[in-house]
This record gives sequence, structure tokens and C-alpha cells, in this order.
Amino acid sequence: MEWAAPAVVLAARPHGEGGAVVTVLTEALGRHAGLVKGGASRAQAGLWQPGNLIEARWVARLPEQLGSLSGEMVHPAAALAMEDGLALATLSAACAVAEGALPEREAHPACFHGLVAVIAALARGPEAALPLLVRWELSLLAELGYGLDLDRCAASGATEGLVWVSPRSGRAVSAQAGAPYAARLLPLPGFLRDPEQPGDAPEWLAGLRLTGFFLARDAFGLQHRPLPAAREALEARLADRIGRTADA
Repeated sequence: MEWAAPAVVLAARPHGEGGAVVTVLTEALGRHAGLVKGGASRAQAGLWQPGNLIEARWVARLPEQLGSLSGEMVHPAAALAMEDGLALATLSAACAVAEGALPEREAHPACFHGLVAVIAALARGPEAALPLLVRWELSLLAELGYGLDLDRCAASGATEGLVWVSPRSGRAVSAQAGAPYAARLLPLPGFLRDPEQPGDAPEWLAGLRLTGFFLARDAFGLQHRPLPAAREALEARLADRIGRTADA
């Protein structure tokens, strides 16, 4: 058994004498792991950093085996993100969510292309990538069967003035219908209602908190696992940057 395909490195864990078990995401084969001989060595460690785009090759005698993985660098996203803490946190969070939420060896091409788009946007800075990340997490929830309904108010059916989301149903709620229950609802940032809006840092944080709530409850909670630490760290870093900007 053998395949070769463009892939995003999602995670690498040491294994044995200098080896690593690496998980990648491909368009047609989904989340897929393999053993990389020497993957934890200084010579190879840079290749297997989460977020890198590679040309991957997997070989095994039987399809159910872990198999051997090798790869060639296409885009060193991890190294490029090192210069900006928020960019690196964005990249790490995206890879951790994909690695933990997507089922193994099940194709989700939209999730693959969405993740690649987030990585590509990081070349323009985290400000370009963060709104894409939030939208990608929404699409990932939908792919997994936990999609949110942000098109009309759950209470009135209105399509205008949608400013909250019900944490129970995942449906949008208008300002008027939700006013008595505002303390129990999740803010719906405007950029998620209008794809032409890039949003700003407070809106991105609200978006991360919105998708994070449903990821934690559904995608990870039903696996009895917490939201990845890297994903929580991204929220904390963005909140810290917003606070420092306000104080300046």
C-alpha cells in the first residue's frame, strides 16, 4: 500500500530511538498518521513542525498498519510564523483542532482546503488569518454534524439584527428577541454574518469564543476530551494583545 499527496503537518510525537509518529492532513485521505524514521532528529525536526505544507509519501504492507511516512517541504509555515507570537499561536491552534477533531482516515476536503487557506493567509499576518480561522472552525463543526444556524433568529425567524447565538441550540438570536436572555447568550460577531467584513480583534476574539464553546462541547466533549491547550492559548494571547492595545 502506498500513497503520495500534498499534506499539512498536524502533530509530531517522539517514538523510539529518534523516530516520530507524525499526523498529517490530506485532501483525499483525511487525517493520517505514519512513522517517520529519524523524525525527531535535528536534521528532520524542522520538516515535521505543525503547520508546514509538505509533499507526503506513506508506505505500508497492509492498509491497517501505521506505515512509514516521509516528506519534502513545500512551505515552511512554522518557521515563518516564529517571528510573531500571535501568528504562531494561530497556526498551532488550527493544527491542534484539526488533529483532535477530525476522524482518522476519513476525507474532509473542505476542511483541508480551509486549513491551507488559513496557513496561506498567515503570510500576510495573523490579522488576515484569524477571521479565516474562525470561519474554518464553523465549517469544521458543520462537517462533523454540529453546524450552527446563523441565518435567522431562532425565536422570531428574523434575518436582520442577529447579534447572539443560543448556546443550547446553536441558532442565531436577534437583539430584540434575545434582550431578556442576553446574559445567557453568546455574542455573534458581525464578520460571521457578512463575508465581506474582515472584522477586528475584539470580533475575532468573540468568534473564537463562539466556535470554541461548540468545539469544546460537541467535537471534543463527546470524545471526553478538553479543547486543545493550543486553542485555549490562542484565545488568551489575543485577549492579552487586545488589552495591551487598549492600555497603550
